[in-house]
Amino acid sequence: MSLDADALVDRRRMRRKLSFWRGAAFILVALVVIAGIAYAAGFAGIGKRSAHIARLSIDGVILENRDQLKLIEKISKAKAVKGVILSINSPGGSTTGGEALYDALRKLAEKKPLVAEIRTVGASAGYMIALSADHIVARYNSITGSIGVLFQFGNIAKLMETLGVQMDAVKSAPLKAEPDFYTPTSPEARAMLKTLVMDSYDWFVNLVAERRGLSVEEARSRADGQIYTGHNALDLKLIDAIGGEDAAISWLETERSVAKDLPVINWSVDEDQDGLPLASSMSQSLGEGFAKGLTGSLGAAKGLIPRGLTLDGLVSVWQAPEAADENP
Repeated sequence: MSLDADALVDRRRMRRKLSFWRGAAFILVALVVIAGIAYAAGFAGIGKRSAHIARLSIDGVILENRDQLKLIEKISKAKAVKGVILSINSPGGSTTGGEALYDALRKLAEKKPLVAEIRTVGASAGYMIALSADHIVARYNSITGSIGVLFQFGNIAKLMETLGVQMDAVKSAPLKAEPDFYTPTSPEARAMLKTLVMDSYDWFVNLVAERRGLSVEEARSRADGQIYTGHNALDLKLIDAIGGEDAAISWLETERSVAKDLPVINWSVDEDQDGLPLASSMSQSLGEGFAKGLTGSLGAAKGLIPRGLTLDGLVSVWQAPEAADENP
């Protein structure tokens, strides 16, 4: 008899637990669905439906990013956006990535007042994209400039010789796949790369001249690869004013007739989920958690690759010198 009583008690406990988890699961699903429907209806982005200034942040290394380009196009079509602050904190990146971003931003500037704010650093391709704006501000001690193009490659021929490894190749022409990492770079290959770099460099210089109202000679004199503080850049006419976001907003209000005291709202690729009609902050967080776990593993592996080898093609990037080890 006691065994039956114990079994009955256990059964009731199991039923309570099962009911609890069923209820919790139902509530969780309901929250996701409700949040998704609200997002699709526009409630999640209600702030972006009223007049505001859009802040578009460009941080880190610049690469060609299709999602970012789509976001810029979306901002250009948003009627509620009355002006755009391009907030830059980037040492540069690939030249083609900078070019694609610059072109998209120029199209945006044709529809919306665009001002660039260089924060800690806006150098190389970071400065290139600042040129897309009709007004550039930077802090007194912001780092900018580094106007130029770089093509880096390594060679481990001596190491392979030490290890007793020999590489060979059959080519359709002497310059095919040059330079490689296992033979000394030929004068012909070096000349080819020089032509490639200088062609891209001339394009960059002409862009600076055109956008900053300088002669090509003046632009070239500033494009020797050196970096400048915001103060130096102002003297060289590479930027228009010293200041931060407040100065950028003031310019929009006084020079582009943007209404005063409009809120500044972030526009970012991470928040732009219109491709998923029922996306909600909860479901997005779950996806981001998985993605971060995956990219964290990949990032650890990528850390084994030297920094100069992680960008393909021509590079326009300022590489901050690493601190030297101090002897005790």
